[in-house]
Amino acid sequence: MNQAQVKKWIRNLGVIAGLLLVAACTSTAEDYAKAGDWNAVGYSDGIKGKQHRTAGDFKDYGAVNINDYADGYLKGINEYCDPNHAYQIGLSGNYYEGVCEGTPDSQKFRMEWQRGWNDSQLNN
Repeated sequence: MNQAQVKKWIRNLGVIAGLLLVAACTSTAEDYAKAGDWNAVGYSDGIKGKQHRTAGDFKDYGAVNINDYADGYLKGINEYCDPNHAYQIGLSGNYYEGVCEGTPDSQKFRMEWQRGWNDSQLNN
């Protein structure tokens, strides 16, 4: 294998890993909300890089434990905002909603995500 083939293989492997990460998070927040597991709802939103929601966003699910949601969300965001994964997130074509702004590595995360996003657009 030449260097270009190796780079393409590694890039494809990264895309597959990113897709598997998203697929692993396919239990929907709705499923967790119906079960009353607000920590899992928050974690699911955070690990997917979604914006933090309010209790009003869950009005159809009855009583909301917004503190459990916030705790889970923080755990998910802490994992999502790891700049070591940002390139793969961008390369997978996942849009970045700015949820890592204000974190210690936010600039590095955004730069790595942008690099992955740009590479994903070149391959389309």
